[in-house]
Amino acid sequence: MDRSHRPAALPQALREIDEARSPVTGRATDYPAGWHIEPHAHAKHQLIYAVRGVMAVKAEAGRWVVPPTRAIWMRAGMTHEIRCIGEVHMRSLQVAPDAAPRLLDETQAVGISPLLRELIRSAMEVRQPYVPGTRDGRVMRLILDELRALPVLPLHLQMPSDPRLLRICERLQQHLDDSTTMAGWARQLVVDVKTIQRLFLKETGLTFGQWRQQARLLRALELLATGEKVIDVALSLGYESPSAFATMFRRQFDQTPSQFFAES
Repeated sequence: MDRSHRPAALPQALREIDEARSPVTGRATDYPAGWHIEPHAHAKHQLIYAVRGVMAVKAEAGRWVVPPTRAIWMRAGMTHEIRCIGEVHMRSLQVAPDAAPRLLDETQAVGISPLLRELIRSAMEVRQPYVPGTRDGRVMRLILDELRALPVLPLHLQMPSDPRLLRICERLQQHLDDSTTMAGWARQLVVDVKTIQRLFLKETGLTFGQWRQQARLLRALELLATGEKVIDVALSLGYESPSAFATMFRRQFDQTPSQFFAES
């Protein structure tokens, strides 16, 4: 591991990020497989991006699985933690809340264009604090322009707060091949089916079926990223066939699983 990119103690890393004076700063850190970054929050917005590896990000706003070519836009003040699936080479940006207008106002999974990817790499070499109007200053200014155009991606899973729904969701996350219907859950929880329908939409923005599919999708991304075969992933998540799983995947990303990870 590159000594300059070795994981630092979190409190010191937090101080460095939040005390930086420039509108945009970059930080490069390589993490070994299985590394867990404990729950924390920043005073600045953060673009959490990995040029290698997959990150599972958990925050108050939900849960995301983030492969390369994708990233998380983490709003300032949002408590979050990160689990590294495989070795992760993180190249993150920290952005002062007043650095630019029209930045994303919610924590989201976002796409990273080829241009922004190269700008992020350049930002890792910028000496801080940089001077506006210099080459470094123009690179950082262009980064802010690109951040205003980030495409939002469907890599998010919103957890409910209602204890009845939470029981369902926690069970499904542990057993994603569970095929219990909403009527079956209604009987177990002694609650009306329409109540479950209404609460799922209210608290997660998804129907019961959509939430289960999204949970399966995020878990599939984790498994595929570690080299699992599509057929094994599909069957372990309760799909009748690899083709049924591939159809769902293409509907979400407009790509097959192999195309999605080939891009990464």
